Amino acid sequence: MQRNSNGMWPMVIIIFNLPQWLCMKRKFMMLSMLIPGPKHQGNDIDKYLTPLIEDLKDMWSEGVKVYDGHMEESFKIKAMFFGTINDFSTNGNLFWYSIKGKYACRICEDNTDWVQLEHGMKSVFLGHRWFLPSKHHYWEWRKAFNGRIEELRAP
Repeated sequence: MQRNSNGMWPMVIIIFNLPQWLCMKRKFMMLSMLIPGPKHQGNDIDKYLTPLIEDLKDMWSEGVKVYDGHMEESFKIKAMFFGTINDFSTNGNLFWYSIKGKYACRICEDNTDWVQLEHGMKSVFLGHRWFLPSKHHYWEWRKAFNGRIEELRAP
């Protein structure tokens, strides 16, 4: 989406206090905003999210009075921020974490297994086998990975 000249970032609110089979249905999802393209917003994405976060804080602490048409009565609704689903670069922008260089993995941090390519000067991240079950057959595969048997475990 970053290289797409007409990119948009949809911000969708999902109602989670419904049964599992209902909460991910389209009619229970609300499009709260579209963050416009044509350029990648980078670190400026927080200026779009600030009003949404402020509204969610108010909805959690004070609640908002709403009307239930089926029951024909009013009640206070509360809301909270539960989580995000986003790509790696957006993750870095949202949580102010560097996604470049040798410590780009938020899970591994200082234990990130990386190598810098000689001619391209790019960082290549290894250690993907860390997160596999201990008996997985990929642990022994040298050729398909970095030429050595993986001995480290996930942090």
